[in-house]
Amino acid sequence: MASENQVKKYIAYYWFQLGKQVLIRNGSEALLPKSVITGDRYSSEFEECWQKIISPDSPDSYLQGTQETIAQLLTPAWDISPCARCAMPVPFRDAGMPPELCPCNDLESWPNTKMPQPRSPVSTKLQLSGIRDRLQKSSGE
Repeated sequence: MASENQVKKYIAYYWFQLGKQVLIRNGSEALLPKSVITGDRYSSEFEECWQKIISPDSPDSYLQGTQETIAQLLTPAWDISPCARCAMPVPFRDAGMPPELCPCNDLESWPNTKMPQPRSPVSTKLQLSGIRDRLQKSSGE
């Protein structure tokens, strides 16, 4: 089952960071924040979009170019797993075949290993602390 956090991460990384939109209100409104990540967290602009996406007023919100709604992805019938072509997450039915579409299906130059990959927010302080701890451990052995 895909958790709300997995779906949020999926949308942040692989849709918004690649320039794809989320359509809400039966496709009448498109969401695409200019900024997704601010430092070690999601941007306030992304968080506002996320609240619109999961709002009861937008039960039919969906990702541009897909057939599944966000509400469907948040049910136990769906999970998220890496695409075989590009390793980006792809939603699939828990008891069935994966969908035919991945976010990479209409990106001609993807996967592109020469450009930074979409990512989630990173806490620099935590990352540096982890490196320090590993260095201390390896120098002590």
